[in-house]
Amino acid sequence: MFEKLFLLVKDNAGTAVINNPVIPAKHHDAVINEASSSIIEVLKGQLESGKAKELIKYFQFSGSYNNSLVSSITNSFANKLNNFYGIDPAHALAAAKALIPTVMNELVKETKSGEAKEFALGTMLTKLNGNRTDLNPLVKDLMVA
Repeated sequence: MFEKLFLLVKDNAGTAVINNPVIPAKHHDAVINEASSSIIEVLKGQLESGKAKELIKYFQFSGSYNNSLVSSITNSFANKLNNFYGIDPAHALAAAKALIPTVMNELVKETKSGEAKEFALGTMLTKLNGNRTDLNPLVKDLMVA
């Protein structure tokens, strides 16, 4: 799943990363990896803080349910660009805003389509919790509600 997420980010990284003059070409793959890890970290943090229901609603309602989730991921990624790659805060935030919302919309579409099994919501949430608990039954219960 994590490799698929990296590829999803990479497929959407054109303007925000690849064609962005403030991000040197030698850092493109690393920056794409930072974007992927920001998504994983924030989603995992939601699960660990007991917000599984809110996370499921985010994916169920096409992302319109929780814009603070996207904002958290965007800010996390912007901070990494600033702290690890020396990109000034304004450019870092602009790059993050150009990439993260698009990727999250694509991720929601992938989870809803059911084509990529790695992105099936229950499977994805189970992987995010380190395969400690199968979250498919919880997802099915909450999707019905």
